[in-house]
Amino acid sequence: MTDAADGHLAAQYEAFPYPARDPREEAKRLIIGSPSHLREIDHWIFGARRPASRPLQALFAGGGSGDGTMMLAQQMAWAGRPGSVTWLDRSGAARRLAEARAAVRKLENIRFEQGSLLELAGSGLGPFDYIDCCGVLHHLPDPLAGLRSLVSVLAPGGGLGLMVYAPHGRTGVYMLQDALRQLAPATEAPAARVEVARRLWRQVPETAWLKRNPWLTDHISGGDAGIYDLLLNPRDAAFTVPQLGALVAAAGLRVACWVEPVRYDPDSYLADPRLRARTAAMAPLERAALAESITGNMGIHIVYCVRAGDPEAAPPWDDPAAVPTLREMDGPALAKGLPRDGTIGVTFDGLRVSLPLPRLAGAILQRVDGRRCFGAIADELAANGVSREAFWRDLPLLRRSMEAMNRLLITAPA
Repeated sequence: MTDAADGHLAAQYEAFPYPARDPREEAKRLIIGSPSHLREIDHWIFGARRPASRPLQALFAGGGSGDGTMMLAQQMAWAGRPGSVTWLDRSGAARRLAEARAAVRKLENIRFEQGSLLELAGSGLGPFDYIDCCGVLHHLPDPLAGLRSLVSVLAPGGGLGLMVYAPHGRTGVYMLQDALRQLAPATEAPAARVEVARRLWRQVPETAWLKRNPWLTDHISGGDAGIYDLLLNPRDAAFTVPQLGALVAAAGLRVACWVEPVRYDPDSYLADPRLRARTAAMAPLERAALAESITGNMGIHIVYCVRAGDPEAAPPWDDPAAVPTLREMDGPALAKGLPRDGTIGVTFDGLRVSLPLPRLAGAILQRVDGRRCFGAIADELAANGVSREAFWRDLPLLRRSMEAMNRLLITAPA
């Protein structure tokens, strides 16, 4: 399943592995994001019901220079989680870069395989409990064929984390791509095309829509790999919410979570009760599509998916033995800094949303450390004069806002 554009893509990622990374930076920081954060996989894919002691076999299909691979493999190593991470990509240059990054981290739980995700069915790889495919499907000649290839090696009860481009937040990109197809055709060498793209960016007038789009910076701060991937990519298809929903459904999957959930809730942006009365009648996919349309700033969509026929594995928020955890947040520090107006604010690509919090939010959050279970937190509050009934009444309200931010999750059971 190759064509001229596919050949140009292969040449692009050999010349400019994406994203541009320096392995020496691995000693300074771990790049964290979504999808494929270990806590998110436990929560959104497995409903915090899959034991942490059970080996996790993960695949990064189109692993590129290795951001997601490094994140998950390192998190598994830090947590002592059994299993392995398989990196798969066609690019030899990307493989060398990802291997160098893994070597700096001394990670021994990564397997490197060079090849195409379209050939997974006959590769002998898998099955995999979790599959990551970020920034890949929208470059394929047939995204559905690519997604079905991934599903063919998905283990029973497993799931996927996907990222694809979204059109509204990429306003301006496709106009300049059109211009560069004229000024720097794909038949020219990648380095020559990058030079032309840089010259054009310096010259485009202020009326160019990309000049007015503050949410995209690859062409400014992403080096040669960033500007090539954004403005010179030979195949780049963006998906609206309905289009991505249709693609997922056609592959026999369903969306378990749109990340972050609050961004896809139109009520986060609409306070008018008459408008909310209309949104209440909408199906979940319709609500997500409305949120995408009215915000206008979504440049990517991230989803966690499971097989459509699998039973819903809802996290056990009502189980006293369940252990809550905060993703990249410190409970006591968060609790100390909560506003006194009973809300918490979060900003997504320039758009600020305020979410309500219950009275006991601070008292609960300062005790969330990834070790205490809900029952233990309730006991501590009871010892301080707060009834257990009040705790279990406020917890769903806290969950409604903090889980929607993809910040308050439940850990995998031991």
